[in-house]
Amino acid sequence: MKAYIFPGQGSQVVGMGKDLYDNNPRARELFELANEILGYRISDKMFFGSEEELKETKYTQVAIYIHSVIQALTMEDFHPAMAAGHSLGEFSALAATGALTFEDGLKLVSKRALAMQEACDITPGTMAAILRLDASIVEKVCEETEGTVIAANYNSPEQIIISGEIDAVGKAMDKCKELGAIRATLLKVGGAFHSPLMEPARLVLAEAIEQTKITTPICPIYQNVDAQPHTSVDEIKNNLLIQLTNPVKWMQSVRMMKIDGATEFYEIGPGQVLTGLIKRINI
Repeated sequence: MKAYIFPGQGSQVVGMGKDLYDNNPRARELFELANEILGYRISDKMFFGSEEELKETKYTQVAIYIHSVIQALTMEDFHPAMAAGHSLGEFSALAATGALTFEDGLKLVSKRALAMQEACDITPGTMAAILRLDASIVEKVCEETEGTVIAANYNSPEQIIISGEIDAVGKAMDKCKELGAIRATLLKVGGAFHSPLMEPARLVLAEAIEQTKITTPICPIYQNVDAQPHTSVDEIKNNLLIQLTNPVKWMQSVRMMKIDGATEFYEIGPGQVLTGLIKRINI
């Protein structure tokens, strides 16, 4: 049974999508449509921009969404039995499976990215990868650390991402290393995603989601907040909103897809980050 997975922030790379643009007329049309919708040439930033610029949230999210969805929409054999996306990738999964049009999804992702960028400006934050330390220990460290820091991404049994205020994340990293983490590494991100610090963005996203037409996808979408399959439009909308300030349960989602019969995983979009994580996730 085929499961299609869509990456989130961190998978971007300069040059992403250029092969699609150069070799597929339909893809080229969609790239130009994206440029028109956004009011600037995101394709140029994707193909020829700097790594630093492409790392900015307001560009990263739309770039990854555009690449992922255009790749899916131009595939001849895209027939998913189930789908999931990591954080931002959840929007790509919804557009690829028909719950969102390409245009509406892009507008929604753009609003989400700008709102998250503004939240980052209000309260500076960061994220860090904790390697090979039990999730329960990481959670306890976060609970006991002064300031705002939470376990934000459950990526694999070996990797938990923490997110929050800069000082709190630093203290939690030190404590995790004391307790046996093989490594604690700051991520190259612009803010504390999937933490309470994104609350200002949640309020903006709520209005944007309410104004966006979302329909039933062609297959179940395993959503980040509960790792369960969803086709109900109301449930999908609610989970998209909750996702912004709550942990991404990626490891749990992959396990549930495997339990439900997934035998093949296909990553759609730039890079193979999720494919690498899935190799480390057993039922």
